[in-house]
Amino acid sequence: MQNMDEKIWLDWAIELQSLAQAGLTYGKDIYDKERYERIREISAEIIAHKSEIPIETVKDLFCNETGYQTPKLDTRAAIFKDDKILLVRENNGKWSLPGGWVDVNVSVKENAIKEVKEESGLDVTADRLIAVQDRNKHNLPRYAYGICKVFVLCSLIGGRFEANSETTGFDWFAMENLPELAEEKNTSEQIRMCFNAYHAADRWKTYFD
Repeated sequence: MQNMDEKIWLDWAIELQSLAQAGLTYGKDIYDKERYERIREISAEIIAHKSEIPIETVKDLFCNETGYQTPKLDTRAAIFKDDKILLVRENNGKWSLPGGWVDVNVSVKENAIKEVKEESGLDVTADRLIAVQDRNKHNLPRYAYGICKVFVLCSLIGGRFEANSETTGFDWFAMENLPELAEEKNTSEQIRMCFNAYHAADRWKTYFD
């Protein structure tokens, strides 16, 4: 886990970025806007230094955004069979729940279904909301922008794996036998939460933070 000093620096940098972007959105004076641009650049430099994310990557992630800064949405689908959860194998060999950014023209529910199809070839229904989590409270490395991770309990209805550019296959895993996870996307604690939601069925209360 990150030490407290590093966390404080990243919190400050992320807040500076948010304030600078708001200033660029609502400010009118051209000289003030130049100052806001420099504040945003400094916040990116701090984040790159403290997180070891390349400065070019940090700038691409948030320095090109406009408008009031709000969190991005990421869906993760939990699909079960025989008390095992479906995970897809990333190109780097690590495993994750199928999911990704919510596209602008689809709902959270539609995105969960779409991502499962794209990454595993399987057809599912999206049945229940498991949790809405602040990514920076649960996953590392911390990102320079906010992300709400939406975990959705889904049911398998058909399909088969199809070759794609994001994954190389899928498999089913018991909680006590998880493979190496892509922890920036999902941790073992998050996988366990999905198991708990599956076992609780209609008694599950959606978790959010």
